[in-house]
Amino acid sequence: MSLEVKVPAVGESITEVTIAQWLKKDGDRVEMDEVIAELESDKATFELPAEAAGILRIVAQEGDTVDVGATICKIEENGAAGAAPSAPAAASQSAAPSSAPAAQGGGEAVEMKVPTVGESITEVTVASWLKNDGDHVEMDEVIAELESDKATFELPAEAAGTLEIVAKQGDTIEIGATICKIVPGAGAPQANAQAAAKQEEANQKASSQPTATTASGAQTYASGTPSPAAGKILAEKGINPADVQGTGRDGRITKEDAQNAQKSAAKPAAASPKQEATASAEAPAASGDRNQRREKMSSLRKTVARRLVQVKNETAMLTTFNEVDMKPIMDIRAKYKEKFKEKHDVGLGFMSFFTKACTVALQEWPAVNAQIDGNEMVFNDFCDVSIAVSSPKGLVVPVIRNAESLTLDGIEKEVIRLAKKARDGKLSIEEMTGGTFTITNGGVFGSMMSTPIINAPQSAILGMHNIVQRPVAVNGQVEIRPMMYVALSYDHRIIDGRESVSFLVRVKELLEDPMRLLLGV
Repeated sequence: MSLEVKVPAVGESITEVTIAQWLKKDGDRVEMDEVIAELESDKATFELPAEAAGILRIVAQEGDTVDVGATICKIEENGAAGAAPSAPAAASQSAAPSSAPAAQGGGEAVEMKVPTVGESITEVTVASWLKNDGDHVEMDEVIAELESDKATFELPAEAAGTLEIVAKQGDTIEIGATICKIVPGAGAPQANAQAAAKQEEANQKASSQPTATTASGAQTYASGTPSPAAGKILAEKGINPADVQGTGRDGRITKEDAQNAQKSAAKPAAASPKQEATASAEAPAASGDRNQRREKMSSLRKTVARRLVQVKNETAMLTTFNEVDMKPIMDIRAKYKEKFKEKHDVGLGFMSFFTKACTVALQEWPAVNAQIDGNEMVFNDFCDVSIAVSSPKGLVVPVIRNAESLTLDGIEKEVIRLAKKARDGKLSIEEMTGGTFTITNGGVFGSMMSTPIINAPQSAILGMHNIVQRPVAVNGQVEIRPMMYVALSYDHRIIDGRESVSFLVRVKELLEDPMRLLLGV
């Protein structure tokens, strides 16, 4: 009997998902509720649990985009599972004889669960197992390395006995979930014998290669083992860890070791004089480093890329420009910034002025604050302003809720709070969804002018740029003023040219005469 697993509904407005990663291979045996894949929408990543136990048959491949409700895989139950046991199942069956005596001789198995490793960390990835399934482990011996999105942690054994691995290397598991079991008792001698045999075999294979040792000259489990970061670099470059000399503790291969090995491995081998003469006759030699490297796109980067292309293809996007004399705002900041910070414990920046000016203009031109939903236009009487923030993982757009009701200091505090959470990778899904208008500041990177892309399903985005001293005509006189170009990209399907230009002119007026913001005129 075959059970069809369909893409579940993961959000009110989400109609399709992308298969970010299969955690199990086609033909593997899976257990009920075991996580078998990661699904990615334009807002978040979700885990797909198995709906039954059996043999996995993959229908949609990794990277495919499938509709909600479509079949993503099948699970063959009953006879299929017995006829074709997967490699992990076979391994567990072969390990049963050794684990059975252990259970008989030494009491119940100790279930080891993933410990709490940080306030905001809800799941970790098994970066590497330092012991094999069936090995004997000692109390407090480090048996695995766990990796979160922020750091790598070591997992010590909570008892002495025979190790039974539950979560495989590369699996992502939640805090508190069972990662392995340790069976104490009679199985230890047999496990020791198996471990000794494996170690002897490994020693024979490595006898012709230099090995890392501790200060006392003894090998440990860490000798020649790369850290997760180093392992990733070596894997991307196709370098065998056995060819790298580790300089870390107990001979571990560090990230720096992997980077140095990458550089040395990338250099071409020395050619003979005859070969060099032939090559020089054929073509001039290239000078300098000509290395290349490939990096897999992160889930966030793939989502951003897909959404940006989708916006370009599905909207009638147009951009209008204007320029703003920043001298009045700069004069206010220079005069009151110390008192402002002393009273509100936050600096007075440009973003609060721009956000406040935009909320006033949005209420006067509601089409700029609206969006298209099918054949309807949705108008909002509130201003949830999204701010584009560059984080270590990529561009994120957290939302300032009800910005129209906030004061300048309230906006500044919210901007700082959201930007800090973005840099720390702690933004929640709720904090990044539901905006009605977006502001992006390319000026902090030196951009003079740009055409920002709309943040769908919104209909407009304002782009700020750098401030440049330029000569301008003021009351018939040429003066040097700090000027900024501003750009408004908008969806012409819902916003007309008159509305877009009038909106930008209103923002310009409010910024060049900040008293209007205080008086509401």
